[in-house]
Amino acid sequence: MPRGRRNTKVKGDVLVKSAELIGWAIGGIEREISQTRERLSSLTAQAAKLRARAGVTTGGATASSGGAAGSSAGDPEVGRKRRRRKMSPEARKRISEMMKKRWAERRKKG
Repeated sequence: MPRGRRNTKVKGDVLVKSAELIGWAIGGIEREISQTRERLSSLTAQAAKLRARAGVTTGGATASSGGAAGSSAGDPEVGRKRRRRKMSPEARKRISEMMKKRWAERRKKG
């Protein structure tokens, strides 16, 4: 091959083959995703059957694990966030004093 000329045909072939491999990889990943979704839906259905058979109601497990896939439409707990209790000033002061006492005892020992 003469100096100064590039073999563009080879590079183009490599790019085409690379794009083809990427396309195959994407197709395989998409196939795996669909199979995983099918498995998840069948497992969710089995879990629902077992819960119904045992008479167990679900708490927050399905709401936090994936949204609408594992939750029932009539479940009032699905969209709610859990509220934290507010601590009274007296309780905060009591806890603060107890912790200060514990840390003072720990300093004496160590």
